Amino acid sequence: MATKRNSSYLEGAAILAGTIVITKIIGFLYKIPLYNLLGDEGSGLFQSTYTVYNLLLTISTAGIPVALSRLISAARATGRYKQVRKYFSLSLASFSVIGAICMIIMLLFPEQLASFIGTPEIKLGLIVLAPAVLFSCIISVYRGYAQGFSDMLPTSISQIIEVASKLVFGIAIAWILTKTGAKISTISAGAIAGSTIGLGISIPLLVLYKNRVSTKVSSRSELDPALSSSETLKLIYKICIPITLSSSILNIISLIDTKLIYSRLQVGAGLSYYQSKILYGVYGKAQTLFNIPSAFIVPITVAVVPAISAYIARHDREGARSTMESSLKVTTLFALPAGVGLCVLSYPIFNVLYPGSNENGPALLAVLGIASFFVCIQLITNAFLQASGYEKIALLALPLGGIVKIIVNWILVGNENINIMGAPVGTLCCYIAITAFNIYFIKNTMRQPPRFLKTLLKPIICTAIMAVAALGTYSVLGNVVGLSQSKIGMMAAMVVAIIVAVIAYVIAVYITGTITKEDMRFVPKGDKIAKVLKLK
Repeated sequence: MATKRNSSYLEGAAILAGTIVITKIIGFLYKIPLYNLLGDEGSGLFQSTYTVYNLLLTISTAGIPVALSRLISAARATGRYKQVRKYFSLSLASFSVIGAICMIIMLLFPEQLASFIGTPEIKLGLIVLAPAVLFSCIISVYRGYAQGFSDMLPTSISQIIEVASKLVFGIAIAWILTKTGAKISTISAGAIAGSTIGLGISIPLLVLYKNRVSTKVSSRSELDPALSSSETLKLIYKICIPITLSSSILNIISLIDTKLIYSRLQVGAGLSYYQSKILYGVYGKAQTLFNIPSAFIVPITVAVVPAISAYIARHDREGARSTMESSLKVTTLFALPAGVGLCVLSYPIFNVLYPGSNENGPALLAVLGIASFFVCIQLITNAFLQASGYEKIALLALPLGGIVKIIVNWILVGNENINIMGAPVGTLCCYIAITAFNIYFIKNTMRQPPRFLKTLLKPIICTAIMAVAALGTYSVLGNVVGLSQSKIGMMAAMVVAIIVAVIAYVIAVYITGTITKEDMRFVPKGDKIAKVLKLK
């Protein structure tokens, strides 16, 4: 039975991990053409709208799936199916009310919310997104119910539908509005409508799933005792509230940061409101690329937490250390070359993907590329802390990083000679601070902590070789041969540089024996990859 449960968990984790990667890829395919359609100004408005929406969304939905999945799973294990139904019905009612309240706030006070962060043009976008908060609350309850039955497929399908709708409907509406000559704020709001449509489409599918499951369990344990409504709600909110508070930290910081950047660009750096929108928009474009590497690290964190926890439960600290070192190495082998690649090839990457953008784009991407590596290390070290029972410590690092980010942005963004370049530097400092905090705590609390320097040394050497190959190849093709004079030539030089860099990196990893068969166990299909590469 234990083996079956473990297999079910791993299968579910693999489904969610795969979904995260798929949604990130679709999201990337959505934002590249969309940001080119919106331009720098429209991209800034789009980003600002989502900053407000994400905070309200997190407050209303963050803890629901986790709370319901845990409570329903426990009730099922003891045969209390009447309690399962009560968890669902009360959650659906109470969180629908919360979602409706957040929706009403967005509908009644869009101007005030928009003015708070200094971008009054996003008023229409907030109105368009208002129903999405209510839809998300309802969907989160259904996802939590499905996860309580160890079925991650409904969650995955609904997430893919949501992001695919953004891609199809969002870009289509934005394109139609562009052709009609609509204002940029209206086009941005139209692009956002894809999110609301996608969430609306997901609800009937999740309802069908829930009804199918309910039919199977409706006749079970009708006489089993159930808690009162107040006791049931207490249990739900006891789990929900801490998760919501911790999840809201970064969204609150992001909201403050958005307001701060607009304010400091105008008051500190002396730029106009229009110039501030342009610079914030190009910064948002760079952030789209910055978020890609971390998407591929999430599956590793999903796999590593139960693995480390199992070793610790058996008091096998050497096994736990070995697992941490292997996952850290794999994370670095993916994240470091990705981040450094974005940095050294930032000029062709940005100009090929976002032609005609503000000239600050490549420099913003170069700094964010390095920051993306620390985001990935922060994710894996957080997983180490969570697996070792120090999940509360991991939460302390988030506000610490947020404070660092706000201070750095206040100083640098307000400098007329630095202005928007201070924003990615603030992000870099934020994640360096979080990573340093995590590593310090790991090394000073765990009896056998992972050996960070030893583990990271070979990946750093291999990445340095890759960086030289990438930069050297592009410099020769782009500048000496002259391919960078045209967009097609620049793209060709960039593609060849990436191919050469990947080949150089793979050869360096293989020759130095950086990765082993044991390390690949945290990578999806890692055993098959190890066989193909003949790793020992």
